[in-house]
Amino acid sequence: MKKKHLAMTLSRLRGFSNPRPELEQYRTPGDVAAELLWLAYSLDEVEGKVIADLGAGTGVLSVGAALLGAEVVYAVEKDKKALEIARENARSLGVEDGIEFINADVSEFSKRADTVIMNPPFGSQNPHADRPFLLKAFEVSDVAYSIHLAKPEVRGFIEAFTRDNGFKITHRLTLPFEIPAQFRFHRKRLERIMVDVYRFERV
Repeated sequence: MKKKHLAMTLSRLRGFSNPRPELEQYRTPGDVAAELLWLAYSLDEVEGKVIADLGAGTGVLSVGAALLGAEVVYAVEKDKKALEIARENARSLGVEDGIEFINADVSEFSKRADTVIMNPPFGSQNPHADRPFLLKAFEVSDVAYSIHLAKPEVRGFIEAFTRDNGFKITHRLTLPFEIPAQFRFHRKRLERIMVDVYRFERV
């Protein structure tokens, strides 16, 4: 599967039926998910590997990892309804058997993984909402990929937090991330923000 085909496939997956603003439930765009996954795949960190998707939402990253040949994907998501949609998305592409759907907060997850992939909350509604995700990623794996806002203050936090937890940043890709209007406080029909896709590695 080529990256372009992967992006198109993931873009067609079903999103949140009733997104919750306090959880910052925005669907990961197919092109952004494909960039993250393709980077991990090109570095031999997906195919045949144990993957953990922390805060899996509707399963965009989980399904993508399964399509790229992951041995098993742990899709960890505390919103039961979102996890049901993730299961439907996996079933629609025939990869349900390769994903273990775990209805739990990321803090409760304790399985080891070769690679963590995630699109945590940006912290727009709850400051530092991404911190528990980063801590768990650094706990259960030596390699993690994550999506964060491309802002100077966020970059500063990520760089310091990574260093303080014995990890280093090896890659950072800056990409546009489209958010369709889905909450009352949204003023535009389509918001386009910039995000950074990071690869972290234990020092």
